Amino acid sequence: MTTQTIPTTRRDFIGKTAATAGALTVAQSAWAAGSDKIKVGLIGCGGRGSGAANQALSTKQEGVVLHAVADAFKEKADGALSNLRTKHAEKVQVDDSRIFSGLDGYKQVIDSCDLVILTTPPGFRPYHFEAAVNAGKNIFMEKPVAVDSPGVRKVQEMAKVADEKNLKVVVGLQRRYQNCYIEALKQVKENGIIGDIVSGQVYWNGGGIWFRDRQPGQSELMYQINNWYYFTWLCGDHINEQHIHNIDVANWFIGGHPISAQGMGGRMQRTEKKTGQLYDHHYVEYTYANGVRVNSQCRHQSGVYNAVREEFTGTKGKIYLINSGACYAVDHKGNTIWKYRPSGEPAVAAEGEVKGKKARRGSDPDPYQIEHDTLQAAIRNNTPLNNAYYGAESTMTSVMGRMATYSGKELTWDQALNSKVQHMPAIVTAETEPPVKPDADGGYPIAIPGKPGVEII
Repeated sequence: MTTQTIPTTRRDFIGKTAATAGALTVAQSAWAAGSDKIKVGLIGCGGRGSGAANQALSTKQEGVVLHAVADAFKEKADGALSNLRTKHAEKVQVDDSRIFSGLDGYKQVIDSCDLVILTTPPGFRPYHFEAAVNAGKNIFMEKPVAVDSPGVRKVQEMAKVADEKNLKVVVGLQRRYQNCYIEALKQVKENGIIGDIVSGQVYWNGGGIWFRDRQPGQSELMYQINNWYYFTWLCGDHINEQHIHNIDVANWFIGGHPISAQGMGGRMQRTEKKTGQLYDHHYVEYTYANGVRVNSQCRHQSGVYNAVREEFTGTKGKIYLINSGACYAVDHKGNTIWKYRPSGEPAVAAEGEVKGKKARRGSDPDPYQIEHDTLQAAIRNNTPLNNAYYGAESTMTSVMGRMATYSGKELTWDQALNSKVQHMPAIVTAETEPPVKPDADGGYPIAIPGKPGVEII
């Protein structure tokens, strides 16, 4: 897999997020610099999709309009449009003929737009990405970019085609666009503030997520798609859907993907049959080529310790990274040697979690917004931008972790990446039989480490 050079400053970051695999061809992109409009299409109208569309319409670029939307469920498309119209009345230019529902609506959105936002359940991502790239469209796609190894390989393949077509691609791993993380990386890589990284800890421990009851007359397929988070073929489990953010930071700071993984996981609180295949905890030990080991924790349990952050230990000290903006470093005696200061607050540092106080971003820009600002600027200025490479690499790292916890085995990177097990069908229509079905008692197949059953590797 192609690995990007690690950017160390915001300027470097924006300039180097294009793929390093091969030379870029100077082909015409989906929208030419100087045109009057960028027609945006939204594919997947849930909360994240609506948020991404709002951010796309909130950039300072002129001529950006929402042109078409699609969702498997018509009511979600209608709801997203209603919310977006209250915020961006003049920019939402979607008439009834460009509101698509059903599982093939993405095709019409891609055909009619210049920039597409891919925010459906992750299982669909590789195939929607493929369709958008083949159609020559610029792309924002949410993480993760796949749920299985064949899907990751598909994204890798299409990332190269995107480069050949001079398309711009951003993946929603927003920490890479966040000031405190970018500055922390500079401190680690340029200034050597903690010395050489020797180990790391990454966490996404929280209380759980939503569940949607089965509706009268709803098919098993549409029930699972509506509850996509609970099925491996649609979500990839929460180590892939949420914890990928923290795992991506590990790859970013260490400078590549791990070479092996082993771990454990299971269901302790999440015991109801209706909660699909999802584990409620994963613990993975990732080993990198330079010998660094990163311990990864993610949990969906209530009444227990919560944490969403990353930390790395070096030969000179430790650095702590917190999404709120409270990033800081200490030496091995506990003395603070660096603390991130949000822009606009030069004399006041963000308070760290260690002090038990709420951190402040100050006047730092929202990284979710910066993703779209950067993408649209790259389209307007025709500058290289392709996040699909590291998006695929970090997705594969998360998927490898799930393979390790589901199987109870130690896996190498090559074993995981080359796996032939495909959880997500390449084509899903309203008539498709879901890859997993409930048994007579309403329970779904759940991986048990060390025992055959659910296909893993």
